[in-house]
Parts: sequence; C-alpha cells; structure tokens
Amino acid sequence: MDNKTMLEGILWDLKVMSELTLHGTIESGTSNVHKTFQNSLTDILNLQNDLYTLMSEEEMYETSTVSETKITKTKNKFSSELEKE
Repeated sequence: MDNKTMLEGILWDLKVMSELTLHGTIESGTSNVHKTFQNSLTDILNLQNDLYTLMSEEEMYETSTVSETKITKTKNKFSSELEKE
C-alpha cells in the first residue's frame, strides 16, 4: 500500500470519528460527558487538519478554487429550487 492510499484511509477514519464525536457532543446528557466529547472532537479536528496539511504539502490532496460567479450561480439555483416547493 502506498503512502497516499494509507493517508487517505486515515483521513477518512478521522472524518468518521469527528462525525460520531460531534453527535456525542450534541447528545451528551451531562456537562462532564459533554466536555469530554467536546475535547475529543477538538483533538480529532486538529489531527484531521494536520493530516490534510501534510497531504497538501506532499501534493497528495488536490484542491481547486471555484470562482465567485460559479458559487453565486449554484446558490441561486438551489434557492430557486427551494422557492418552487
């Protein structure tokens, strides 16, 4: 297994963990449990950011910029779809 594939798998796992921890934070019943989940969520998001940064620096994670025009066009498209309902 190459490094890119391995790191993509780890990044995916971190994304799943952050989703689960977010729900644990939201649904926690006591302040102690809430604080524990919140701290864990922060740690996981920091790990995810660090891994993303590493992968970007190594050109393993490509991003592209989108023009403001395309963003506005997409926003307007979805807004008009919502108005039809």
